[in-house]
Amino acid sequence: MIYLGIDCGTQSTKTIAFDADAKKIIASAAQTYDVLPGLPPGHLEQNPETWVQAVDTTIQAVLQTLGNRRSEVRGIGISGQQHGFVPLDGEGQVIRPAKLWCDTSTAEECSLMRDHFGGAKAVIEKVGMDMLPGFTAPKILWLKRHEPKNFAKLATVLLPHDYLNFYLTGALRMEFGDASGTALMNVRDRDWDQDVLAFIDPSLAKKLPPLSSSQKPAGTLKPELAKRWNLPSGVVISAGGGDNMMGAIGTSNVMPGRVTASLGTSGTIYAYSKKPVIDLEGDVAGFCDSTDAWLPLVCTMNVTVATEAVRSLFGWSHTQLEDAVRSVPAGAEGLLFLPYLQGERTPNLPKGTGVFHGLTTHTMSPAHLARAAMEGVTMGLAYGLKRLQSLGISPTEIRLTGGGSKSTVWRQLCADIFGCRVVTLAEAEGAALGGAIQALATVQTEKTVNAWAEELVSVEATEAADPQKNSTFDYAATIQKQIALTRALAERGFL
Repeated sequence: MIYLGIDCGTQSTKTIAFDADAKKIIASAAQTYDVLPGLPPGHLEQNPETWVQAVDTTIQAVLQTLGNRRSEVRGIGISGQQHGFVPLDGEGQVIRPAKLWCDTSTAEECSLMRDHFGGAKAVIEKVGMDMLPGFTAPKILWLKRHEPKNFAKLATVLLPHDYLNFYLTGALRMEFGDASGTALMNVRDRDWDQDVLAFIDPSLAKKLPPLSSSQKPAGTLKPELAKRWNLPSGVVISAGGGDNMMGAIGTSNVMPGRVTASLGTSGTIYAYSKKPVIDLEGDVAGFCDSTDAWLPLVCTMNVTVATEAVRSLFGWSHTQLEDAVRSVPAGAEGLLFLPYLQGERTPNLPKGTGVFHGLTTHTMSPAHLARAAMEGVTMGLAYGLKRLQSLGISPTEIRLTGGGSKSTVWRQLCADIFGCRVVTLAEAEGAALGGAIQALATVQTEKTVNAWAEELVSVEATEAADPQKNSTFDYAATIQKQIALTRALAERGFL
């Protein structure tokens, strides 16, 4: 049987066809797009119709590759960018463009909500995470405060992957994983927090779709879409989930000890947990996952965005960037980079900027800047890993995904900075693969999604990296220096 996995992100949508019997991806297609231009600083939006068109285009391309084997398709699973706010009216039509996870225009709304509930720690106690600009809850309040006419039309709140499920099935629902990233939900008991809903608006509770297990299907493919794509009737649409939740399934991060680190434009580091993980300091988001367990996660907004900026600055190829990083010793001879080029989520600096500290006539060289940039973004993720460890997560292996994981020098850097063995996956499309595996588990219920992931996901043994035992450089101390410098500058209002 064949299962389609779709990963709808901020920059592109990818669709894969996974052959469950052969245990491999047999077709794939992608379509790129951008955010809406001309918006004020901090506002990042997309038209949901862009995602629908990309899904349609990539599914048709994949099915064309499959040819007659399209008749073997049994299920589809959607992975979507988290936290985006898709507002629908009473007719199921989109009211305005979706505000995205990287939109930081809602900082004021976050402050209003924190103040109402008694501060950040009180909010964390209440819902399991701080109220951050990226989350969905402040976006809804923003709509009410800034676009009251649009808010008056609001009948249904959806997340990006929920909207695509709605397009595929006609059904409105949310599952625990992606819903936990709204900051509207108490992650401990997996239910909406009525106090938070009421503060935003007394009518909000009625505008949220039913909330249920990630193991239950979203529905079946609409007959008109099955006809358009020449697929059999009854194709199951699984619950789907946020990109991190689906990435966890697609990297088989479904048991204690495994940690996934994504080296993409932004970065995430997250782990599987059988119980809620609540961080009263607010660094770790206590998400649920899409296997009905939990996914404590740290997100940073600047990873390859920083290394690509350096690469572009000097007109290098990726190989030249790697060579430059390799030519400079660990620690970049005292040059430290605070990589907040487009604000930051961890630490919470929505208006943050980047800083090079330790520049001398010797270290102000292209290679030193490159090394410091790669180290700086990786140490940002390492800080998140240390926070996870402080909350009871004991990593035995870090599974790397994202564009940065293709770099040999970066993989070794991760092993040295994380202090743990790192591996990559045989299949690079973690979130899309997670969607396909979840769809498979929804149809073939003889095994759990965790068991299917363990069976079907394999690591690339030749790309593993272990911490260098002969290294004398103290990355732990440098991470503390990065944190201290960030705090000192932020407290003075310089970040």
